[in-house]
Amino acid sequence: MTATPTEHRAKIAEARNVLGEVISRARYAGEPTVLINRGKEAAVIVSYEDYATLRELRSYVAELEAGTAPDEVHKARVLSEALALAKYRATD
Repeated sequence: MTATPTEHRAKIAEARNVLGEVISRARYAGEPTVLINRGKEAAVIVSYEDYATLRELRSYVAELEAGTAPDEVHKARVLSEALALAKYRATD
């Protein structure tokens, strides 16, 4: 069982002052930093590995959505719903 990584939050100006530390946390510890701009989440600094995984998942969902087999359509819907739920939870 994998523990949920620590998520850091920082205003963009503050993160800029310690950018090396923010990048190191993402890269080596797998700890993302949510960047805040004017009180709202603006972006997230994550490891390249996490970014590549997200891109791969999005590509996979797009391929499944383009498919015509019922199984592919079902898989695409399940993955799309999971991504939508993750996005909803991230903004909650």
